[in-house]
Amino acid sequence: MLKVHSRCDLACDHCYVYEHADQSWRGRPKVIADRTVVRAAERITEHVVRHSLDSVHVVLHGGEPLLAGAARLGRIAAELRGRLDGLCALDLRVHTNGVLLDGRFLDVFAEHGVKVGVSLDGDRVSNDRHRRYADGRSSYDRVIAAVGLLRRRPELYAGLLCTIDVANDPVAVYRALAALEPPGVDFLLPHANWDTPPVRPAPTAYADWLIEIFEVWFSEGARVPVRMFESIMRTSRGGSSLTESLGLGPSDLVVIETDGGYEQADSLKTAYDGAPATGFDVFGHDLDTVSTNTGILARRQGLDGLCETCRACPVVDSCGGGLYAHRYRTGSAFANPSVYGPDLFKLITHVRSRITMHAHAVSGGTIDALAAGYGDGHDVTRLTESQRTVRRGLLAGVRARTDVDGWDLLTRLDADHRDVVDTVLDHPYVRAWAVRSLEDPAHAVYLANIAAAAAIRAGVSAEIVVSAPDGLLHLPTLGTLETGRTTEARLSVDGGHFAVEDRPGAAWHPVRRLVAGDFSVVLEDADPYRDCHYHRVADRLSRDDVAAWQRVFAQAWELIESDHPAYAPGLRAGLSTITPLAPSPEGGDASSTARHAFGAVAVAFPDDPVVLALLLIHEFQHVKLGAVLDILDLYDESDSRRYYAPWRPDPRPIEGLLQGTYAHVAVTDFWRKRRRTAPDVGNVQFARWRELTAKAIETLDTSGALTPLGARFVAGMRRSVQPWLREPVPDGAVTEASLLSHRHHAAWVKQGD
Repeated sequence: MLKVHSRCDLACDHCYVYEHADQSWRGRPKVIADRTVVRAAERITEHVVRHSLDSVHVVLHGGEPLLAGAARLGRIAAELRGRLDGLCALDLRVHTNGVLLDGRFLDVFAEHGVKVGVSLDGDRVSNDRHRRYADGRSSYDRVIAAVGLLRRRPELYAGLLCTIDVANDPVAVYRALAALEPPGVDFLLPHANWDTPPVRPAPTAYADWLIEIFEVWFSEGARVPVRMFESIMRTSRGGSSLTESLGLGPSDLVVIETDGGYEQADSLKTAYDGAPATGFDVFGHDLDTVSTNTGILARRQGLDGLCETCRACPVVDSCGGGLYAHRYRTGSAFANPSVYGPDLFKLITHVRSRITMHAHAVSGGTIDALAAGYGDGHDVTRLTESQRTVRRGLLAGVRARTDVDGWDLLTRLDADHRDVVDTVLDHPYVRAWAVRSLEDPAHAVYLANIAAAAAIRAGVSAEIVVSAPDGLLHLPTLGTLETGRTTEARLSVDGGHFAVEDRPGAAWHPVRRLVAGDFSVVLEDADPYRDCHYHRVADRLSRDDVAAWQRVFAQAWELIESDHPAYAPGLRAGLSTITPLAPSPEGGDASSTARHAFGAVAVAFPDDPVVLALLLIHEFQHVKLGAVLDILDLYDESDSRRYYAPWRPDPRPIEGLLQGTYAHVAVTDFWRKRRRTAPDVGNVQFARWRELTAKAIETLDTSGALTPLGARFVAGMRRSVQPWLREPVPDGAVTEASLLSHRHHAAWVKQGD
């Protein structure tokens, strides 16, 4: 943190620089001298070289840094860039109250790659409670105007910082900040300690205030990054904190004052006069010397640097004892819990309970990418991870209802071979089995087969009695053994091999796979729980059938990668299984997905690779949306009304309409691209499906059944479809598309849509 000006043009009554114990600002230069900037840049550079640093973060700060003027800030930024660019990545920012920010400053910041953070405490009422001029005038309008300039230059917009006042309406504050479309929001607990405690109208007033915001933020899909909430979520899962006020990570911050003096974090100014001082400066000391300061060393000890109360706390890995300055008490210095300890405990516990219920809450960016109809490999991987949590929960439910063989073996394997267990549990029809077992406990005996498959993959030794109905012993992800007429068999496993007692000549049928380049999926024609689709599944395929599937799949995948590349990464990350269906008695193409079989698409063999490409893209939309609905509430589940989809005569529940509409966003996109290679059919189908899909989106939007997050999801679908409505299509194609729509005829659309 480089202090470029030590005075401010506002008189905020909660300011830690001017309104608290340390008053060292009074004896410092108002503005940093050029020679001090040069020496500071030299010290940073030598530290980068000495330690081979990949990146450095520098924040131009104050007081109010814009009082230094645009020209001086430009010189400071140029000095830092000139020395560090090429040596390491320089994240250069300025943090301001915003009242002076105008086009001149932004041009300078754009020239030197400086991002801008702004302090704003919410709506007008909330902001004016503290952030005023010395004569009492409001600063709100000028700050909002400054943020408006940043919104028009988003490459410069770093985010907003809000100091909490529990007298303000928390939801109103959050809504006001979120409406400004910040790249991030940081909520700051007002600086206080045990000598000067915070205003506290209730025992956990600050936690209660933040929890109200968290619930809105979380229910809307974390649309705006909030550093405090994201830090709690990250540290709860073993990750690092994004803020010095949380987590056990060592402090890596040093402040360089306008006179060149090194200080610790500014927040220490609230403890006592001189608390942040180190006794070192840029003219006589390098940064390694600063790191020997006892105060800085104390903040780099992690758990060992905390008091006994904090070390014993169950949320210490997220809390980290709270902000160092908030622990101060005369007599015991900083060897205390945070004065906000009860608030932090309640907030962290609440957040953890919510992310346990939604164990893999996806980010706002992932939600928006999926809502648009796509989602890359990262986005679909997040859904895959969430499905693991769902499956494990279902397994625990099966175990709670039924005492069956396999649980103890699976538990032992999970402790030492978790990746292997996940590989088996990831098979789509394991979840389908678990759901069926909860409905009918007779199916629970198949748990032993799941455990046996994991033991074989892990290469351990085990003996277990497995299920073999009709003489078929199926091991998910591995294959099927013909054991003869029996209902069970004793399996011996050792070193990755297995044998069945009294069945030495049993025929083994390994799982088949379809391969296209470096992409491969299971061709699942044997799993006993694959019969969860709307259509009847096919019997075991012949070699010729498998060869035909291989030929068409390879051609279909080549088409997807060449003509529809936006869908390929998501399919790679999430499509694991194709299940052959029996031919439809009505003729035409049949395809299906099952809500409890994430990763699987069921298809009746299509001899045309174009049809298979379309069906895979179409059906995988249902796979993605089903996984989203497992972890996020997009609609009111109590809504019992039915809605018409424009492509079918019978009304659907809201989830059915949402599923069908989402699938047809991709269908429309498929035919949009197909017009290049097959213009006749492509134009007709594109004209038809863009109109019907747009109508369905409007039905969803006006239903009144969507949650705020659901409305956001549907808005993402609309943003994809609306530009397509303006694309030119031959008049004849539009006419033919209209006739097709009136007849409700599209042979490849399954009834489940």
